[in-house]
Formats: sequence, structure tokens, C-alpha cells
Amino acid sequence: MSALGDILVLGLGSSGEAAASYCASLLGTEVDSVTAADSGADDALRERATRLEALGVRVHVGVDRLDGEYETTIASPGIPPHAPLMVSARGVSQRVVSEIEFAWERSTVPWVAITGTNGKTTTTALVAHLMTEGGVAARPVGNIGPPAITAVLKGGPDVLVAEVSSFQLALTQRFHPRVAVVLNITPDHVDWHGSLESYVADKSRILANLDADDVAVIDVDDEGSARLVEAALQRGARVVRVSREELPGGGAGLVGGVLTLSTSSGPVELVSADELLIRGPHNVSNALAAAAAAHAMGVGITALRCGLRCFEPIEHRLEPVGEACGAEWFNDSKATNPDAVLKALAAFGDRPLVLLLGGRNKNNDMRPLAHAAAQRALSVVCFGEAGTEIAQAFETQPGAGVFTVAGLADAVAQASELAVPGGAVVLSPACASFDEFSNYEQRGRAFKDLVARLECEES
Repeated sequence: MSALGDILVLGLGSSGEAAASYCASLLGTEVDSVTAADSGADDALRERATRLEALGVRVHVGVDRLDGEYETTIASPGIPPHAPLMVSARGVSQRVVSEIEFAWERSTVPWVAITGTNGKTTTTALVAHLMTEGGVAARPVGNIGPPAITAVLKGGPDVLVAEVSSFQLALTQRFHPRVAVVLNITPDHVDWHGSLESYVADKSRILANLDADDVAVIDVDDEGSARLVEAALQRGARVVRVSREELPGGGAGLVGGVLTLSTSSGPVELVSADELLIRGPHNVSNALAAAAAAHAMGVGITALRCGLRCFEPIEHRLEPVGEACGAEWFNDSKATNPDAVLKALAAFGDRPLVLLLGGRNKNNDMRPLAHAAAQRALSVVCFGEAGTEIAQAFETQPGAGVFTVAGLADAVAQASELAVPGGAVVLSPACASFDEFSNYEQRGRAFKDLVARLECEES
């Protein structure tokens, strides 16, 4: 038997296809056979199946049960633990791991891993950006950039910077980054994990294998992530605390409006919060965590300052997308839970806001969000599968005008009538996109197209 033996890949999304392709490249040397399976059977999946079959992969689509015996199953993050396909795979496999764990096992370079309910993508991109500014070849992977196993196959970077979701962490046993970043932990994905307690436990797995040579960067302003400090200390890791409220000893904080590192030589100022191009108090926290992580990997102060000043907003995260009807429009399609929307609301000061909420609810209680949004927004447009449910959460909340429409296009049309000069219209939906779109990226790009049409109509 070869070193890896018989491999099963669950799910034919981008990470699943990448994992199957990688394993197929090892057929006859380290791998005896590669099988891939997906419960779906749409045209896109069949196209991927055809590509993989050409590489020697046995592919099954439209299945919920599996036969055979496998040394390792590499599972895509979209498959929940209770799905029939996952249950079946556990019965025929010696072990089940996520693609991120498999990629880490096959990698020879150090990793920086970032998790949190919100802010992961921005922070991951910023860490990679800061390391590049510091002369370190770093590549963002995971939920941002290419699948991690693709980066391993291509080789090249000195460091991999991985955005790691709770889905991916749930299927890790040995995953061991050099620097682990925990930004925040608030209720999300309870439908996938089964309970909030399981969600928190899976998030905390990012710290499970740290030791005295490693660093844990933890935001202590957030109650959920602050609880993990003790766990990191018990594992012997050096803990770098991050806070906007103070400058923690040996950590990173905001002092007089300036992002500051606490070093052995004393406080070192980086940049003013006003110099950041990314909006909102939550992005100050993200920038502090990114700077602390990059500094732990050896990036110097000058590079940190330059990198923080020039880092621009990334797509779908409070991304400015145009001006129409006298207002500025923002794409925050990545805000797929209520806590992310609360952070978006705080990013606009006292500007008049029209807020677009809707999509598919992930078993989140929308009432706390409705309370906050009713006080902050001028108008709220509720759309999609959860539109009526969200609107009902506003029924006992005085303040914002609340409108319910069918889909995203209707929401943009309604918002164009509600926008006021000098204000902002923000798509920050608090929901998944799967009622109307394949993913949040497709939803965000559809939103940008609709805003561009408004701009054309005005020109």
C-alpha cells in the first residue's frame, strides 16, 4: 500500500476539486486510488466530474451513500456533520479530515491561521499584505484565494496565511499554525454545528496544537474570543492580546486614536486609525490583529506602517461600489450574520443609512439586530426568503421605516427611492445567499451591477 492509500474526497466544490486533483497527481506513488463523491448533480458538478475522471479519479454524483474502504476522507466544508453523505463516509473511512488539515499536513512552510465569526477575510488579506510589504513571500489561502492544497501543490511562498472557518476546524486533529488569530466568536452557523457550544468548541480547535514556539493573537474586547486566552496559555503559547480599549502588555491596542504595539522596548506607534482605508471600529480591531500577527512573523515596524496605510477594502466587505440617488452605496454581502451587520452599522458614524437585509436565515435570532438597526438606520429594506421574518422582528421597534420586497433587485429599486443626499445605502444582509444566489460573492456582484445601472440611468 502507498503512503496515503485510498483517498475519498467529499464534495466537488472548489476545495474538493482541488483536493481530488492533488491526490490524482500522486496516483501510483503515494496514492493507490482517488474517489470523489457529491450528493448534488447539477451541470457544474458534472463538468468537474468530467475533469477529474480524466485525471483518473472515480467520481460519483447524486449519491448519499458510499461503499468501499478508505484510509482518508477529505471533506469539503459545506457538508454538515449530519448529512447522509458525511455519515456514510465516516462508516467507510479510517479518518475524516478537512481540506485545510490535509493541506497543512502536506505543506513544508509555516502557517498563519485566522478565524472568527466576522473579519476573517479582511484580516487574512491584510496579514498577507503586511508580510509582502515586509519582504516575506506570503500567500492568502483557504476561504480567500486558492484552496490551500492548490497553494501547496504550486509551492513558492515562504508562509501560507489561511482564513479558516469553523466548518474546516471541526475536522482537524493535528492542524498546527505558527501563529493563530482569533478575532471574535458570536452566534453563527448553529444550523451546521448543532449548537452554539459546538460552534465555539470547533472555533477553539485553532489553538489545540499550539506550543511554546507559537503565538496566539486574541481580541480580548470580544467576550467570546477573550475566553480562549486561558486555553492558549495552558498550551504554552505566547498570547498577544488585542484591544481597542487599552494597550495590553505585550499586545496591540489603540492609544489616543493610534494603533500601537507594546514591545520589550516600550510602546511603538504604527498609524492613526483615521489613516486606515478600511472603515469602522471593527476594522481597527482587524488591523491591530493583523499587525500583531505579521509582527510575530518577523515583519518590521516600517513595513507595518506602510502596509496599514495602503491596504484597501476588499470585495464584499463594506466595499464602496458607487454613488446614485445622492447617496454612496456599499457592498457588504459577506455580512451573513447579525453580528457582522452590527459592525457595519458602527462604521458610518451618524450618516443617514438605508440598510438592505435578507436572504436565507441561518437560525439566528434577528430581534437584537432589529433593535439596533431601528435606532440607527433611516430605512430598512427586507428581502428574500427571510424578508418577512426579518420585518416581523422590527414590529415592536420604533424608528426606521421598514419595507418588505421579493428579491435583491426589488430591494435596490426600493432603496433608490429611500436614499437621501449625503447618506449611504448598505447591503449588509445578515443572511446566507442561497435562496437567490450560489454564494455571497454572486450576490455582491449582482448588487454592484444593479448599482451601476442606477448610475447609468442618472448620467
